[in-house]
Amino acid sequence: MTDQELIARAREMQKYAYVPYSRFPVGAALECDDGTVYTGCNVENASYGACICAERTALVKAISDGRRKGFTRIAVVGNSAGFCQPCGICRQMLSEFAPDLEILAADASGRISRHSLRELLPESFGSDALENPPER
Repeated sequence: MTDQELIARAREMQKYAYVPYSRFPVGAALECDDGTVYTGCNVENASYGACICAERTALVKAISDGRRKGFTRIAVVGNSAGFCQPCGICRQMLSEFAPDLEILAADASGRISRHSLRELLPESFGSDALENPPER
């Protein structure tokens, strides 16, 4: 799948976002090494802490489908003039399952910013810091 196709899948998800508070729809498309793509959108709640970002929605869909590894890249799109990068919580959650993930962030005009998750979350806390790390 090309970068543009993955971004288009993410952009398609923006229409499903539930964003009555921020009015900032975000879409994400998480690609696996076998070509499977899991998509997500952000979902807001009156209790702001209960909100979930598009990136985590896509990841949770993949995990609930039995995936634990093989995530290669994620496209994230918003409607802002700047790039819509994953927030800190999304970066941390993605790093649990895909520390080498490539992140494609697209702005409203279609420009693409490309980074590795390690660039965006250097020296992150991970399961290797725990006495009994989980099996995946």
